[in-house]
Amino acid sequence: MKRLSLLLTFIAGINSFTGAQESLRFWGWEDDENYLIHKAGNTYLVNAKTGTETIKENHEDYQEREFYIFQKEGHLYYKGSKEEKERQLTKEEQQTSNPTLSPDRKQVAFTRNKNLYVIDITTGSERQLTRDGGALIYNGWASWVYYEEILGRRSRYRAFYWSEDSKKIAFLRFDDSPVPEFPIFHHEGSDPVHGMLEETRYPKSGDPNPKVSLGIAHLETDEITWVETDKDMEYTAWVFWTPDSKRLLFQQLNRDQDTLKMFSADPVSGQSKLIHEEVQPTWVEFYEEIHFLDDEKRFLLKSDRDGWSNIYLHDLNGSPPINLTNADWRVKSILHIDEDKDQLFVLGTGKNPTDQHLFLTDFSGKPMRQLTSGEGWHSPALSAEGSYFVDSYSSFNNPGEKNLHNLKGKKIRTIIGQADNPNMAGNIKAELFTIPTSDGFNLPAYWVLPANFDKNKKYPVVFRIYGGPDAGTVYNRFNSFSYDPMVREGVIIFSVDHRGSGKFGKKGLDYMHRNLGKWEMNDYIEAVKWLRQHPFIDANKVGIQGSSYGGYMAAMALTYASDYFTHGIASASVTDWRLYDNIYTERYMDTPQANPEGYEQGAVMSHASKLKGKLLIIHGTVDDNVHLQQSIQLISKLQEEGKDFEMMVYPGGRHGWGGNKRIHSRNLSRNFWRKHGFGKANEIKP
Repeated sequence: MKRLSLLLTFIAGINSFTGAQESLRFWGWEDDENYLIHKAGNTYLVNAKTGTETIKENHEDYQEREFYIFQKEGHLYYKGSKEEKERQLTKEEQQTSNPTLSPDRKQVAFTRNKNLYVIDITTGSERQLTRDGGALIYNGWASWVYYEEILGRRSRYRAFYWSEDSKKIAFLRFDDSPVPEFPIFHHEGSDPVHGMLEETRYPKSGDPNPKVSLGIAHLETDEITWVETDKDMEYTAWVFWTPDSKRLLFQQLNRDQDTLKMFSADPVSGQSKLIHEEVQPTWVEFYEEIHFLDDEKRFLLKSDRDGWSNIYLHDLNGSPPINLTNADWRVKSILHIDEDKDQLFVLGTGKNPTDQHLFLTDFSGKPMRQLTSGEGWHSPALSAEGSYFVDSYSSFNNPGEKNLHNLKGKKIRTIIGQADNPNMAGNIKAELFTIPTSDGFNLPAYWVLPANFDKNKKYPVVFRIYGGPDAGTVYNRFNSFSYDPMVREGVIIFSVDHRGSGKFGKKGLDYMHRNLGKWEMNDYIEAVKWLRQHPFIDANKVGIQGSSYGGYMAAMALTYASDYFTHGIASASVTDWRLYDNIYTERYMDTPQANPEGYEQGAVMSHASKLKGKLLIIHGTVDDNVHLQQSIQLISKLQEEGKDFEMMVYPGGRHGWGGNKRIHSRNLSRNFWRKHGFGKANEIKP
């Protein structure tokens, strides 16, 4: 199988090296036998077997992108080789979105005013493929809720997809007219005296969704084929062309999000047939990656249908899928496929859910072989044919190193040695461990003990969490805390992953079904109980801080769990799941009509009367994701209950803000902790 890879590879996980290592960088693989390093201003080609170094000439050309598309002054431009001048493609001075090059590099597709266009790079000929786009109809441009919860922010709203033969473009057509409007008031804008009202289409829990159709634009005829879809299914997304461009695969999910269907469609007739169906008792999610094999009829998908995320072999005929990895831990992704050698390389956690390792298996489903060794976080870069890999490795107390290994996992040489540990240099102790719960879970956690820590003193502690489903924060990789202001001022930083963080497979995640807020708080309370067993923990200063879902956790901690948490900062918080978007919320909670008890129990307002600690609420006034309405309703309830709290709004702030307001927000948070005794000057003596 052809391996698609970037010429220039940067390995995540190790950002910098100190001392003598500072000028040495691993640049990636040239081929299967040679890799590139950069040192002392030169780039060298290094033979993996012998270690022989040769200066790489014209490395600047090596890094040069062969072509690129960019926008300037309202127009779309193309630039080919280094010598070629940039060339204006569009004639109309109107904003284009998501310009995407065709596989044959001869055309560019983009959206303008919610319609789909294509332009020929050679002739500059531009064609409009759809014509009904506008205020509520979007062709190739995603409705907000699809962008946020299905296609993802990396899509940048793009909802069109080139066929491999460059002759067709599949696209999603959205009709937002059924979606209720939600008003967002801007205090300034075009009229700073009267303000401005932004009307958004935002489906809250239980609300109608946009209507979605799947079309195929045929560039040779300018005709559009509309694909036959299952009208009983609610969501249509994640489109993949087969390598021969003869079939279009697409997926549909029902409103309850417990049944996923994959269809194969004929691009000419639009007729489709079901080739796979996955049903789970709680929820199932779209397949976001597909890997076709050489015969172009079989493909690989990742699914957690058997309790853990594994790689399954499928075919276009709809045969029962075969579990190739069969692990009782999380398989994260496919790194490389070589059918000729019967090799499948994958990344996964292994038995320790905070780790990441490289594994090798084949297509018969035999047990996987772990190629990386040592507990921690391994980010391997495979050579072109998979004969070697460079392992970028770090762990909680190892800042990182890069080593060359062969396919047996044997270390050949160190490319970049272990860096200095800034935590140790600052006399800061960071420890990774687990906390047992009363019902048998061992929750991954870490704490960071301040410089010159003295177990005979008492210290405040602050939880830093996010807390959402499958959104853990505890990993066995290096983080420097040497410049953390709270650590430097005598505060213990603490983080723990609950049972629904993804560390315990689908079994752990399923606890959250119809119960958002319940089990997260249960496990955070267990963590506080564990902390209280240590005499150096000040039980009167147990804080928590988070944003978005993390803000929800902080607000719940100060209300629902107020016997355990004493201080908190809740930013951009969900406070009632009835007020959040339907796709995300209903995936876990079902609709408010089907699960009224779960929604009531999961609302912060239901527990507002329990607030007795110090709570700071922060929100942006024009947040279009978690609306200001969420914090306003909590504030109203707290006022009715006669509760004291602190509040800060950021005018013009969306779901986050930058510039001077970001600095203000950071200072606000730090001063909140300081004035409430979370700082070195207020350290408590026993």
